[in-house]
Amino acid sequence: MPSNETISNGAGAAQEYSFPPGVHVPSLTWFKNDQSQDIDWEVQEKHFEFLISNGLHGIVIAGTNGEAATLSLAEKTQLVQKARKTAQRLGRGDLPITLGGVAGCTRDAIQQTVEAKEAGASAFLALVPSYFHFAMGQDAIVAFFQELADASPIPIVLYNFPGVVAGLDINSEMLDILGKHRNIVGVKLTCGGIAKCARISASFKKSEFVSLAGQSDWLIPALSVGAVGTITGVANLYPKTCVHMFNLWQSGKHEEASALQVKLSVTEWGFGKGGINGTKYVVGHKRGYPESSTDCRRPYPRYTDEEKRKWVVNQVSGLDEIEASL
Repeated sequence: MPSNETISNGAGAAQEYSFPPGVHVPSLTWFKNDQSQDIDWEVQEKHFEFLISNGLHGIVIAGTNGEAATLSLAEKTQLVQKARKTAQRLGRGDLPITLGGVAGCTRDAIQQTVEAKEAGASAFLALVPSYFHFAMGQDAIVAFFQELADASPIPIVLYNFPGVVAGLDINSEMLDILGKHRNIVGVKLTCGGIAKCARISASFKKSEFVSLAGQSDWLIPALSVGAVGTITGVANLYPKTCVHMFNLWQSGKHEEASALQVKLSVTEWGFGKGGINGTKYVVGHKRGYPESSTDCRRPYPRYTDEEKRKWVVNQVSGLDEIEASL
C-alpha cells in the first residue's frame, strides 16, 4: 500500500512541503580494516552523533557517498536503526531519515521500501535500475517508479544520477508525469540540471513535489528557482556551514548566502575530485577517526597517494574557520 504520510522535520514543514526542506547529508559508511570489512559501528555511531547534533535537516543512509551498492539490505536497515536510535538519544527522534536504494528489479526495490519502513526510515531514495540499461527507455523508467511508488509504504524520492546508472536520465517529461503520483514526493538532481528545478517549480506546488540540488555548490542558484534544499556530501564535514548558508537564503540575506556559496564551491570541488575514497579520507582525517576505518569497501581503491591526500585536505579546509565560528 502506498504511503499517506507526510514527512516532518520537527518544525511544522510537513504541512507545506512534500519532503522536508533544508540540508540533508548522505552519511558516509565506515568499515573495519579486516578481511570482511564489516561496518565499524563505533566510528559509525560517532559520525551519526556528529551529524545529528549539528543541526542538519535530515540524513540519507546508503546514498552514493554511503556506498549503497556495497551494502546488504540487512546492513542498510541496521544503519537506519542505529541512526534513528542515535537521533532519539539526542532529542531529535523525528529527524527525517531517507534510505537509498540500489536494485536490479522492481520486486527487490519494493522489498527494500518495506524493510526501510520497518527499520524506521521516513522515505526511500530510488535510482533507476540500470543493469539492462539498453532496455530502459522513458516508458520503462516511468513504469518502474510508478509501480514502486504504488507499493511502497513510505514516500519515494527519485534519484537522478546518470553517472552511476549508465547515463540514464530522468528528464523533465518524466518528472512531470512522476511528480503527479501521490507517493512520489521529490527528486535529487545529481545531474546538475538546474533548469529542471525551475520547471518543477512551474508545474507543482511545494506540497506536491519538490527538487533538491544534488551538490551544495549550486544550492543557492537552485533555491533561487524553487528548489527546497540539497543532499550534499560536504555536510559530512561542514554541517553547520551548509545549514547556515541555507538559513541565510531563507531569511532573505541573499548576498551573504551567495558569498558563502562561492567559498563552499571550492570545498565541494575537493569532495568531488577526491571521490568517495578521498572524501572518507579527509573526513576521517579532520574528524580524528582511525585511518584504518576510512577505506571504501573493495574493490574501490584505497586513497593512499600522499600528494592527493595533501591536496584534498588543503582544498576543503577553507571552511574550517566558518564552521568553528557557528
